[in-house]
Amino acid sequence: TSKIYSIAGSMPPGTGLLRQRPFRSPHYSATLASIVGGGSGDSTRPGEVTLAHNGILFLDEMAQMPRSVVEALRGPLEDRKVEISRLRTKVVYPCSFMLVAASNPCPCGYWGEGDRCRCTPTQRQAYMSRLSGPIMDRIDLQIFCRQVDSRRMNSRRPAEPSAQVAARVRAARRLQQDRLAGEPANTNAEMTNKMLEKYCPLSEECQATMESVINRLGLSMRSYFRVIKVARTIADLAGGRPIEPADLLEAAGYRFLDRRDLFDY
Repeated sequence: TSKIYSIAGSMPPGTGLLRQRPFRSPHYSATLASIVGGGSGDSTRPGEVTLAHNGILFLDEMAQMPRSVVEALRGPLEDRKVEISRLRTKVVYPCSFMLVAASNPCPCGYWGEGDRCRCTPTQRQAYMSRLSGPIMDRIDLQIFCRQVDSRRMNSRRPAEPSAQVAARVRAARRLQQDRLAGEPANTNAEMTNKMLEKYCPLSEECQATMESVINRLGLSMRSYFRVIKVARTIADLAGGRPIEPADLLEAAGYRFLDRRDLFDY
């Protein structure tokens, strides 16, 4: 990561190696070259996907971004590298990042909040269709965040402390690293389909659950494998037990945009 920032000329002055994972948050009007990288002649510069390597790339108002820019994320999300070709030069940069994206659900922004939304189902579908199926297939968790009501906002009920959550996450990541020792992957998200077959076997009950989920949601094969990866992570957060049907159902529940009836109400 430090080498990348050195190449980009973005190393903070007076520092050696970067000691904090990067967090990149480009504007939704960012150009294709600024996101995936580019340049002219023999001079190529890494883009935001590479500057987010080993960290987080946050895309706010993702549905407002130019479609060409959003579609260009397919390769980096799948291959964790980006290739920039120019007349006499070809450069391959790493880009293993966690994508966090946010978007309004419709043009007015009020869909799902009672009768405040004035958009028709057709308008909602046209708005969200800016995010293609292949892109959504590559996003593991798709959550609809509803407005928090005042009672919950003012609730004094204590939540799980952040330090406790962080400890559970660290423990789950250690489990994954131990499980995948010797493989070209460190986390569940990086597993290939062949690794999934080896490290995430499904019982007959789990297989029946997945068949039901596929029939109900109409999942693509890519989404199918991603549901299993998320279910494996849920089981790891619970201590590393085998995957259970409840884990698969929870993982499938996080694929909000795969719902067939998404625009029917």
